[in-house]
Amino acid sequence: MYRSALAVVLFSAAAPIAIAADAKDPGTARPPETTVGQDPKLTEPFATKSVTNHPQVIGWPEGKTPIPLAGFRVQAFAGDLKNPRWAYALPDGSVLIAESDTKKPISANRITRLVDADGDGVAETRSVFLDKLNQPLGMLVLGDHFYVANTDSVMRYPYKAGAAKIEGAGTKVLDLPADGYNNHWTRNIVASPDGKKIYVSVGSASNVDEKLDQDAKEPRRAAILQSNPDGSDMKIFAAGLRNPVGMAFEPATGALWTAVNERDHLGDDLVPDYITSVKEGAFYGWPFAYWGTNEDPRHKGARPELVAKSVKPDFALGAHTASLGLTFYTGSVFPEEFRGGAFIGQRGSWNRSEMSGYRVLFVAFKEGKPSGAVRDFLSGFVADAEKKTVYGRPVGVIAMTDGSILVCDDAGNSVWRVSAVASAK
Repeated sequence: MYRSALAVVLFSAAAPIAIAADAKDPGTARPPETTVGQDPKLTEPFATKSVTNHPQVIGWPEGKTPIPLAGFRVQAFAGDLKNPRWAYALPDGSVLIAESDTKKPISANRITRLVDADGDGVAETRSVFLDKLNQPLGMLVLGDHFYVANTDSVMRYPYKAGAAKIEGAGTKVLDLPADGYNNHWTRNIVASPDGKKIYVSVGSASNVDEKLDQDAKEPRRAAILQSNPDGSDMKIFAAGLRNPVGMAFEPATGALWTAVNERDHLGDDLVPDYITSVKEGAFYGWPFAYWGTNEDPRHKGARPELVAKSVKPDFALGAHTASLGLTFYTGSVFPEEFRGGAFIGQRGSWNRSEMSGYRVLFVAFKEGKPSGAVRDFLSGFVADAEKKTVYGRPVGVIAMTDGSILVCDDAGNSVWRVSAVASAK
């Protein structure tokens, strides 16, 4: 039931608005404004008690959708999926969705192909593109190969342009350390703009490796790996990144950027998740330091030399927002202020007394760096903040060649399409 799953909601065109920290929009869960930006205000560790505050997912009622920024509309591109976590647009215009779950026994472990043949913004057909995988997330077409980043490996398959499914056996390109703390089983993969290198993100196995007995023994964790497309010459490209999931190349400079899900249990407003450019050979602090050279008290005095070399990230996104998705807008359909900017899927908090995240955030870029107001691009995922109920949780975000944005809502089992009103068909 693709067309009837959820109705289209249309909003009148208007200029985007900046985030207001005191807004009471029931569909938005915003962190304090001071924890977002190039220079966030950091509280002291343990300034507030660490809490466990998991949301209750109630699903989307018929006719209910997320709320887009004024000037945009949202519609259900596809529904009735099984934990759609990540998306990838194929060269032929079809869309691949990685359906995989934290709970291994119920994970679909497949990639589904969605096709919107008539271009109305709703996928009419779906089919299994590849299955019998192990918690897949990242996908990539590079030359005549299709890559899948499972939780324990990167697999490569023969690929023909326009193919409705993968035919033929896969080859393991890279072994990866499997599983991880909370939702850190996810592995993403992207290729360099020239196609000569692939990059794979691997999250930590623990929150902050308190006893230095897990992640400290596995340098491939909490890191971005680089290798040749065949898996050879693998090395640690950057380290100290607790859970770097979203990766994308910034269009103006060609620099690799990542969205990082930071650590828990230091209080409501520590540590802010962030997006950052990724420098080769750099160390970003985890688990010994955060937001530059601020030492984590749980590792006080353990590695002062690593604390001293910790690189400060570029842009904070608020603590415990679970910032995971990342894509840059390179189209020409959205208004000028969105072009070249970053869209970030924030799956939402569980370690904060007041909910934060549960939105797709937009950060404007200028000359390759974050610039300008931060905007709620897609909100309305929270049903009732007091009752801690949510309709869904946005994760993977991709920009389509038709100028629209697709958002994977894993908890809501849906994929949402957001388009500019002026370009809406």
